Amino acid sequence: MQQYRYCPRCGAALRLEGERGAFACTGCGRPFYENSKPCAGALVERDGMVLLVRRAIEPYKGWWDIPGGFLHPGEHPAAGAAREVREETGLLVEPVELLGIWIDTYGSGDDREYTLNCHYVARVVGGEERAADDAAELGWFTPDELPAEIAFAHQPAVLAAWRRTRGQGAGGSR
Repeated sequence: MQQYRYCPRCGAALRLEGERGAFACTGCGRPFYENSKPCAGALVERDGMVLLVRRAIEPYKGWWDIPGGFLHPGEHPAAGAAREVREETGLLVEPVELLGIWIDTYGSGDDREYTLNCHYVARVVGGEERAADDAAELGWFTPDELPAEIAFAHQPAVLAAWRRTRGQGAGGSR
C-alpha cells in the first residue's frame, strides 16, 4: 500500500502503524492493511500436456504464463480460475483439484503488489481454443518440454508441483 497516501473514505493522510503493512487513517481512524491480492490460475491438461499462454501485456510481455489473474470481489478462486481461462483461451474448463497456493508480487517499485495465487488443475469441458484478452498465443507443453521463459517468480514452482503430481519429478526448465 506504499502507493496510497490518503484514506479512500475521508481523504485524510495515512500513517504506518507497526512494522508490516498496517496503516491507520489520521482522520477517521480506519485501519488499512497491505494484504496480498487474491489471484487464481489453472493448469489445463490435455493428453499429458499443460496449456500455457504467451503474455501480450507487461509485466513479462512475450513470456509464457499459466492462464489466470486477479479475482473479482467475492469470487471463489476456482470460479476465477475458470473465468480467466475462458477469457484468455476461449476454453471452458472445470477445476478438478487445488494444486497449491503460492505468494508472489505483481508489478515493480511503488506499483508492486503482493499476490496470493491459488492454482488448480483443470480439464477442458467445452469452448473453442483461441488466444484472447491478454494472451498473444497458446501452447500445449509436455512436462519435459516446458519453455524457459516462464512469467512470475512463483510459476516455476507451480509447474514443478504439477510435474510431481503427474509422476514427472521436480526437474524442469528453470
